[in-house]
Amino acid sequence: MQRTVVTINSNGRQSASFIRVASALGWQVRAQMRDLNGIVAQELSELPNVTVYIGKLEDRKFLDNLFKSAQCAFINTTHWGDEVAIGRSLADAANKAGIQHYIYSSMPDHSIHGENWRALPMWAPKLTVEQYIRQIGLPATFVYCGIYHNNFTSLDFPLFRMELQPDGSFVWQAPFHPNQALPWLDSEHDVGPAIFQLFKEGPRKWNGSRIPLAFSVMSPKQVCQAFSRGLGRHVQYRRGPIMINVPTPAGYRQHLSALEYTLGEKGAPYFGPDLEHLCPRIALQLWEGNRDIEEYAREVFPIEELANGVFWPKEDEAYRHCNCVSRLTEQLNQARL
Repeated sequence: MQRTVVTINSNGRQSASFIRVASALGWQVRAQMRDLNGIVAQELSELPNVTVYIGKLEDRKFLDNLFKSAQCAFINTTHWGDEVAIGRSLADAANKAGIQHYIYSSMPDHSIHGENWRALPMWAPKLTVEQYIRQIGLPATFVYCGIYHNNFTSLDFPLFRMELQPDGSFVWQAPFHPNQALPWLDSEHDVGPAIFQLFKEGPRKWNGSRIPLAFSVMSPKQVCQAFSRGLGRHVQYRRGPIMINVPTPAGYRQHLSALEYTLGEKGAPYFGPDLEHLCPRIALQLWEGNRDIEEYAREVFPIEELANGVFWPKEDEAYRHCNCVSRLTEQLNQARL
């Protein structure tokens, strides 16, 4: 059935992944953005069945227009602005418009479990919004996304830096125990199909449910082993403090500090104690075609590195081989012309 679905912050990884799937399958997408800056925003604006709504989420009249006559919504709020106030306004507008299925991207508040865990500042507000959505009776499902494969980079960013060594190997340093079970997903490849399946199965099955979107559960050591196989280079895990060597907003520093304590020092479950046992079973029931970490490391990580201006992939034989094949194909095509 063709439907009209609302997304917000639509050039973010989660929303963009869903928009690509919904557009390809013929749904009408109303994609809220603050502007059209950036290649992702431009790409999405040119997709069939996508109408971009430029506006601020603090504007209630804009929200009424965004949701009017739509049937579904996939909502991923962010920490830009007052996330709780925006999250409540979005839910109110959706409720007023009679949205039939509202999927909200939530996260846990570790501090509520009585284990001397600290709340993570960029996660806990989402649970507050989730609780409000439940209170107003909006037909809703709540997805909890695991760690993105796409977070890894050799650039000098905190927490997920794959630091390139002089011998061509990589070292990932993070505060997690080497054998700690962590949930993973490829945000660009796998969020969209899973969300679309939730919409297809509908609130009759999923109303009120909390869904951990994680297609694998792997320790840091296992992640580095998968990266080693995918890249054909040695990748080592080192447990250590989060290194912050670049200008970082104060809010994100506070988040990293809480993460280092709660998930690192205390070893708290990533989603809290209630959802871990569902990983990865529920996600795999929704979407079996997921991209695992080894595949990501082999096929996507080098491309993202090149896009970020890092040129180590050009040293790899596989990359040189691909370039040779590409040049040969181009020469053959020119010869045929």
